[in-house]
Amino acid sequence: MFGSKKKQGLLKPELESFDTIIDKTTTIHGRLSIEGSIRIDGTVMGNIECASDNKDITVAIGVTGKINGDIRAFRILIAGKVEGNIYASEKVELHDSAIVLGDITYNQIGIEHGAEVLGLMIKKVDSKKQINSASNLIKKIQESTFKNN
Repeated sequence: MFGSKKKQGLLKPELESFDTIIDKTTTIHGRLSIEGSIRIDGTVMGNIECASDNKDITVAIGVTGKINGDIRAFRILIAGKVEGNIYASEKVELHDSAIVLGDITYNQIGIEHGAEVLGLMIKKVDSKKQINSASNLIKKIQESTFKNN
């Protein structure tokens, strides 16, 4: 009845394969321009970018990974620390050990309990209808706030 349960994260693990792995003993200074998926367990002092038309590129930051720069990719998985903005065409996953100091722009997002974000969460909007709807909602909230004060 009270058997031990394995810890299951809120995010379903995905089968990812990486073309490049940066070990925790490695530090890179400069911009990374990638054409394949990458896992970073080391430190990168610079931006990480991929071609926007490539829909299969994943950037994964391991628990020991540290990034000081912006990340632009289709899919971004974070378990380490990022000091910079994140721009994901598809989705961002923040695991329980993730620390992000910067804004996150995403289409889909998954956040495990314990992840920390100090920045804005910006949902990508695909149509003018959604933009207008969001703008109208913000105006209503601002109007009601001013009326109450």
